[in-house]
Amino acid sequence: MRVLIVEDERVLADTIAEGLREEAIAVDVVYDGDDALERASYTDYDVVVLDRDLPTVHGDDVCRELAGRHPGRILMLTAAGDVTERVDGLTLGADDYLPKPFVFHELVARVRALGRRSGPAVPPVLERAGIRLDPHRRTVVRDGRALRLTKKEFTVLEELLRADGGVVSAETLLDRAWDEHIDPFSNIVRVTMATLRKKLGDPAVIETVTGSGYRLAEDGSL
Repeated sequence: MRVLIVEDERVLADTIAEGLREEAIAVDVVYDGDDALERASYTDYDVVVLDRDLPTVHGDDVCRELAGRHPGRILMLTAAGDVTERVDGLTLGADDYLPKPFVFHELVARVRALGRRSGPAVPPVLERAGIRLDPHRRTVVRDGRALRLTKKEFTVLEELLRADGGVVSAETLLDRAWDEHIDPFSNIVRVTMATLRKKLGDPAVIETVTGSGYRLAEDGSL
């Protein structure tokens, strides 16, 4: 999942971003409406966490613009939590509404719920080649053996499983598992793939498709 935080209170924005990254969610952060519209023009976010009271371009205008052309879901934040404010936000095109102050665990739950709605339906547990990954419980088992993966390894494996045998490019993995601060020329995907392969063990299951990316073999034998 990739999330855009749009919040002019920088400390709050950075705190939210740090917390979501701890939940293995890729996060980008902007602090005003202009930057939000620019960023969303070239990145398809699963969820946009949008403060209503923004400088340069008001959150209402950002919400209206994104709802009309952006595929992701919008979670609107505001200091005003009365019913009228919530109704106004939802009318503008927001998918959910969270008044400030909020409990961080509730924010995470709402972001994850919106993220599930932003993409095609997927089975609650992903299985292929003897691998069983539960995104909700954050568990991975291969042939009955529980695996301890880092957050990045888990996300990379999840993307490969979701592709159901299709090729996933390194660029896509960078986009889904990391955020905008990662160097696009970094070898981090290759390094993560090497440690993931080692943890998955034999028989080898992750295939490198030269010039294209990576995929999971159907039966776990390459």
